[in-house]
Amino acid sequence: MQNIRKSKISRRSFLKTGLGAAAAIGFPAIVPSSVFGQYAPSKRINIGAIGVGRISRGHDMPLILQYDRARIIAVCDLDAHRLEDGKKFVNDYYAQKTGAAYNGVTGYGNYHQLLADKDIDAVVVSTPDHWHALIGVDAVHAGKDVYLQKPASLTIAEGRVLSNAVQASGRILQMGTQQRSTIQFRYAAELVRNGRIGDLERVEIGLPGDPAGGDKTPMPVPAWFNYEMWLGETPYVYYTVDRVHPQTGYDRPGWLRCRQFGAGMITGWGAHHVDSAHWGMNTEYTGPVEIWGHAQFPDHGLWDVHGPFKTEANYAPNDVSANGVHMSISGDYPNGIKFYGTRGWIFVSRGNEQVTKSDPVAKLNDATALAASDPKIIKSVIGPDEIHLYKSDEQHGNWLDCIISRQQPISPVEMGHRACSTCLLHDMAMVLKRKLYWDPVMEHFKNDDEANSMLSRPQRAPYRFS
Repeated sequence: MQNIRKSKISRRSFLKTGLGAAAAIGFPAIVPSSVFGQYAPSKRINIGAIGVGRISRGHDMPLILQYDRARIIAVCDLDAHRLEDGKKFVNDYYAQKTGAAYNGVTGYGNYHQLLADKDIDAVVVSTPDHWHALIGVDAVHAGKDVYLQKPASLTIAEGRVLSNAVQASGRILQMGTQQRSTIQFRYAAELVRNGRIGDLERVEIGLPGDPAGGDKTPMPVPAWFNYEMWLGETPYVYYTVDRVHPQTGYDRPGWLRCRQFGAGMITGWGAHHVDSAHWGMNTEYTGPVEIWGHAQFPDHGLWDVHGPFKTEANYAPNDVSANGVHMSISGDYPNGIKFYGTRGWIFVSRGNEQVTKSDPVAKLNDATALAASDPKIIKSVIGPDEIHLYKSDEQHGNWLDCIISRQQPISPVEMGHRACSTCLLHDMAMVLKRKLYWDPVMEHFKNDDEANSMLSRPQRAPYRFS
């Protein structure tokens, strides 16, 4: 599907004329200044949404739309039906907000065309995991600021390329690890970092696995879907709906359970929980030094990511723990993060909060968002001379603030890369079924050619880093 915009004139220039504005977005020629709040068109951040499926419709776009300082002016998807749904989703929102007909959203069937649009200042990337790093790199090279859904990358090597590219570009990239903008996760990390449970000794992360299943029957590719590009850098395999996403509706997609496109829950939800654990451990810019574990992998069906599992890791000593911290991750623990210190413990979770209706957190029975071995721990006040961590009230809003200020966001790219890398290390330990020795400075395994060969994957042409 091609760019539906026919005119070559700049959209921003076009909108400077009253008649052009009326024609372009369906407004009357005179629009009240209150329609989009206090921000004049020249001061708003124009956003392009790349990937408008489940997480975009249920989370990213609704949260961006609430801010008057931003306006979604373009959407992109490889599924033409979803593309039209995405345009309608945004147009309908602005029509309801303004009380007038609205048709100001441009649709693209190829993200390169969207990135070439000079009117777009920033992009939100809500694609499947295997596209995150490549689109992120292309976006910053195109001069766009980026909100990138987690996990940061398909492989550790790709994550390093992404982080280096973002830092060299000077663009603002916010990872979609929104737990950092949730008060209980910040407060739990502050309590741990300020010694409320003594010296930190170990961390338990509760994280489910995925079930076996998925219909392997080959199916014809829908005429409205660019499946070839959707596969991207990964090897070509035949189409079947359980490998991709539902042809109708926005239920949980099958690609989340296929190792070709990601590692399953260990990088899906793990990118959130490991990142939050690193916050309390003060290991946000490093990683474990030893990793081991085991997992059950499906022996039938299409889906092949891990099921029940337990993985463990040791970290080097730092100012939070003089002896290093031991981390374990398993579905046997409650969904959340439990910090154990020499003087007690703190448990933090989302409670019953959910991002989308098919989010696994909806299955939690325990609504506790913050608990401790002694209630006095979580009632304590962080003093003015103690450690106060970065405060954000909402992840997308923090990103927009940082686009304006050019300050680093709460979840910068290197933190996202390190959390993703740690999750991928745990996945490698599941697969190899032996202890791995990792150098977090060099990002390389020690004396282990087999493990080092898993740090990258061949990228299928033409979907490669340029």
